[in-house]
Amino acid sequence: MTTLSDPPRESFRLSMLINDTRYRSYTFQFIALVAVIALFAYLGSNLMYNLREAGLNISYGFLSEPSGYDINQTLIEYDSQSSHWRASVAGILNTLLVAFLACLTATILGVVAGVLRLSNNWLVRKLMAGYVEAFRNVPVLIWIIIIFTVMTAVLPAPSAFRGADPDRTMLLDAFAFTNRGVYIPKPVWLEGSGIVVGVFIASIIGMIAYRRYATKLLYETGKLLPMGWPSLAILFVPTILMFFILGRPIELDYPALKGFNFQGGIQIRGSLIALWFALAIYTGAFIAENVRAGIQAVSKGQTEAAASLGLRPRRIMNLVILPQALRVIIPPLISNYLNITKNSSLAIAVGYMDITGTLGGITLNQTGRAIETVLLLMLFYLAISLAISALMNVYNNAVKLKER
Repeated sequence: MTTLSDPPRESFRLSMLINDTRYRSYTFQFIALVAVIALFAYLGSNLMYNLREAGLNISYGFLSEPSGYDINQTLIEYDSQSSHWRASVAGILNTLLVAFLACLTATILGVVAGVLRLSNNWLVRKLMAGYVEAFRNVPVLIWIIIIFTVMTAVLPAPSAFRGADPDRTMLLDAFAFTNRGVYIPKPVWLEGSGIVVGVFIASIIGMIAYRRYATKLLYETGKLLPMGWPSLAILFVPTILMFFILGRPIELDYPALKGFNFQGGIQIRGSLIALWFALAIYTGAFIAENVRAGIQAVSKGQTEAAASLGLRPRRIMNLVILPQALRVIIPPLISNYLNITKNSSLAIAVGYMDITGTLGGITLNQTGRAIETVLLLMLFYLAISLAISALMNVYNNAVKLKER
């Protein structure tokens, strides 16, 4: 229902798409979208025309053909008669493995170094500053090559373990450090091992739940529950009890020198270790600066108020400073995780066969399918980057400052 005071409604005219501020932004966005679509359509048609002129076509049938090459370290069964697709999957798993290990290690190094950079101890503070400046100002490729060279030049060959005292050559008679890599015991899963693993996963969930409950109780009532020994008890005691109740369903296969190399156990090649630690210590230096900035963004009054309540410095850092600093730390941390994943493509420099070395390297050279392999590489890195961003953004929304 209208009244005499209501202004008459103006009918829509095409000129309003430019002159009216209500529609102008949508008009420009639509024009930009059409231009982008037209550009990609032109590039795609040009690509297809050039392929037809050269007698080529886009096909992914090569993925089912035998690869004809070996991969030195895989997480799945693979040999030279496996398909290019299986070689690509092995490369993807190798990329995810090194990215996960590097992200975890870089986070630990970054948090420790960032906190210690603000230490009252002059020597500790300067050492952490030296670590940050030394590693973040040298290209990560240089660190990969340095660590790999040190491992191959310093560590002994497997033949050096022959006839030597095992107590002096192998750590705990279970770990062998050689220039071919590190050999560690391999778990052997027997009947009932799945139950033990399930109990351990449930223990992790229980530990997290207990720590959250203790923190919530502290914030609501001020009652401080112990965190250390209850967390360790929840994490290990149920798993150890179930392990012995079921008759030790998990055994270890120890590496042993047979012939010219170690047999048994798990071999972690030097290329994986070099790439893992180089990415971790390089990115950890950037994370340390993010942590330092996040801590310094918290007002000193927060620390003084917590200290006036009688909280110890470690409690102040864990319960007051770091929770507030996370809203500053998390956004750049996402970029650091993405950089680790993308920098893992440098693995080919030390012979670690990731997705770039398999699909974007040997497979591309053998099949000549450059367009197809590059498109698959782009799709993989895009998918994993978007997945990491999505997961970290969920966590960022959970810890960000919530205003009333």
